[in-house]
Amino acid sequence: MSNFYFGECDTVELAKKYGTPLYVISEDYIKERCDEIKHDFLLKYKKTMAVYASKAFLTKEMARIIAREGLGLDVVSGGELYTAVKVNFPMDKIIFHGNNKTEEELELAIKNNVGRIVIDNLREIDLIEKTAEKYDKRVNILFRISPGVNSHTHKYISTGQVDSKFGIPLDDNIIHRGIKKVINYKHIKLLGFHFHIGSQLFENDTYIRAVRVIAGLMKEVKDELGFITKELNTGGGYGIHYAGKGERKPLKYFTDAIMGELEKCCTEYNLERPLLMIEPGRWIIGEGGITLYTIGTIKNIPGVRTYVAVDGGMPDNPRPSLYSAKYEAVVANKILDERNEIVTIAGKCCETGDILIWDLKVPKIESGDILAIISTGAYNYSMASNYNRIPKPAVVMVSQGKDKLIVKRESYDDMLKNEI
Repeated sequence: MSNFYFGECDTVELAKKYGTPLYVISEDYIKERCDEIKHDFLLKYKKTMAVYASKAFLTKEMARIIAREGLGLDVVSGGELYTAVKVNFPMDKIIFHGNNKTEEELELAIKNNVGRIVIDNLREIDLIEKTAEKYDKRVNILFRISPGVNSHTHKYISTGQVDSKFGIPLDDNIIHRGIKKVINYKHIKLLGFHFHIGSQLFENDTYIRAVRVIAGLMKEVKDELGFITKELNTGGGYGIHYAGKGERKPLKYFTDAIMGELEKCCTEYNLERPLLMIEPGRWIIGEGGITLYTIGTIKNIPGVRTYVAVDGGMPDNPRPSLYSAKYEAVVANKILDERNEIVTIAGKCCETGDILIWDLKVPKIESGDILAIISTGAYNYSMASNYNRIPKPAVVMVSQGKDKLIVKRESYDDMLKNEI
């Protein structure tokens, strides 16, 4: 078996069948992570809920899988919500986020009876009340709180600090005002609070600190306003392996710590433990995806570097340019060959920064070889663009040696269809 297999499928054959660049997603891997969530969280603890953070990767087929696995869906835009609507995803299991929801998006959410709307700022309260009154609905909400906890991650994906575009700051004049306001509204029901402290986190200490902060808020609003917190959503952000340091940890490393601290705080503050929610996204899908490319130009600059160009780049994976993200890769048709050369994998865009991997160890490499970049399931397809007028790749789902197309490759005409 000299080729690289993924989901029991020969990736070289997949490249021949569907062309490159090609996103390949393992349904088996997704199911394994969902099983872990069920076994180590949902069945282990009472009053729990898990939702998939769909911004990591969302297609109609992915939404169907999540529904079949019994998880909920976290959406952050009208487009993500509309995708869920089109596959008849259970609306009561949808949580609608966003720091600047439009009136149209809120109308779509309320009209379709989403389970919860997470309020990111007090402006949204009146918009929700007005829309809910229009459709004669009662809307469940959570307040997103900025707990003031700094996480150990890239500044672009840190979200729980005081200076954040997300959430309501822990200021009595703001949060207390919001709670007082919604308590008296006819069409809004406040269930509790939400926080998200960042992404690609490998330690549980920041979650523990954030839970203690929010538990303090729960006690405060009970004592001063008489509000009983029924739900606490602790977000996601659990890290996965890309390249170098950092290995994906078991879910229970995070959830046991979160639950332990919450129960401890509730006992200390004489509070009823609320329903605890988590929102993993990348942790479910990230390592369950790869991207296949065909190698084209090989440019050797003596004494400096060898650039190996592939037929994709920034448009299908902007993360290296955006976050300096690091990836691992293998030459799929030479998986057993000795890796004794060092090359830099370059994308095909007219950008000096379009580099996918610096200094990758590879075997003797040639034009026409197939390169497989690992752990591209999250924030690759979902962040893809048509920069340089490059069509978006197809997406193939694999499971137990079988493959099926779930997103067609974009054509030039597809890119132009909305232009006049």
